[in-house]
Amino acid sequence: MEDVLQRFRKPFTKWLVCSILLGVLILLFPPLFGEGYDFLHPLLNGEEISYDVSILPILPHSPWVVPVFFLAVMLLKVFSMTFTNAGGGVGGTFGPTLFVGAIAGFVVARTLNLLLASSPITVPEQNFVLVGMAGLMAGVMQAPMTAIFLIAEMTGGYELFLPLILTSTISFGTIRIFEKYSIYTKRIAASGELLTHDSDQAVLTLLRVSDLIERDFSTISIDATLGEFVKVIGASGRNLFPVIDSKKHFQGYVSLGDVRADMFNVDLYETRHVFNYMSSAPAYVYEDENMESVMKKFEKTDAWNLPVVKSESDRTYLGFVSKSKIFSSYREELKELSQD
Repeated sequence: MEDVLQRFRKPFTKWLVCSILLGVLILLFPPLFGEGYDFLHPLLNGEEISYDVSILPILPHSPWVVPVFFLAVMLLKVFSMTFTNAGGGVGGTFGPTLFVGAIAGFVVARTLNLLLASSPITVPEQNFVLVGMAGLMAGVMQAPMTAIFLIAEMTGGYELFLPLILTSTISFGTIRIFEKYSIYTKRIAASGELLTHDSDQAVLTLLRVSDLIERDFSTISIDATLGEFVKVIGASGRNLFPVIDSKKHFQGYVSLGDVRADMFNVDLYETRHVFNYMSSAPAYVYEDENMESVMKKFEKTDAWNLPVVKSESDRTYLGFVSKSKIFSSYREELKELSQD
């Protein structure tokens, strides 16, 4: 949802949209307001929740309305937190995680009690609330030990220690199958800036495209004649020539081998042009792109050199980045990392 809301370029527009959506959610589901601790307090103390300020009184009178209502609260809490963060506020992560976990535990316990209403078995809703908090903490934050001991301390004893261990372990083991990073490190990892115990990944994280750009390639205009191109070739020490337009935007490249057959034929100097020999780049590297993404492009295209442009929307030519340069810098960084 945050990625979707980032499409609103103007801060005021984004703030207005998020505030309206958040206001509608809170109007229909008051437990979404603030941290939600006012609604957690009775749950943690085994008390009945007051529904006077919610839409529950106008709903059909059925014992199933309560778990369904709080199931909706549990799911919509994620959106309310997102609207707050994306709109420029501080929705938090720790508080909403505890809130959603508590509501999840309550919904499960209340549902079981309704299903077992005709039997003498009663599920302790207060305990399920606490275990639910631990389960979500272990999954979202990927910190099972923190979840176990924090919730155990909240209870003032270790009666729930075994359920906390089981729930946190299952939650952590399940989320690791689908998501390798916690909510705190996911965006950092996506940007390629997360240092890990994986030495290869750590070294790639330390490399920057801007530091690896080779700028000594001689550029040539796309409309230049073969005669003009031959002069550029004679003054260059490279065998690859980036082709640009009048706005310095990258259009393609010409290698020395592409013109070797014609470069000594003077009769073609005025009739042939650079665009007759130009090839398109198999992929582009962006100035602020992370190195892991760059290496995937090299692997996919099997290229030895890739052009670097400012961004996906701005194809201003900056230079080339090569495998040899990356490998050389990789070895240097790996030496320093190994010494550290």
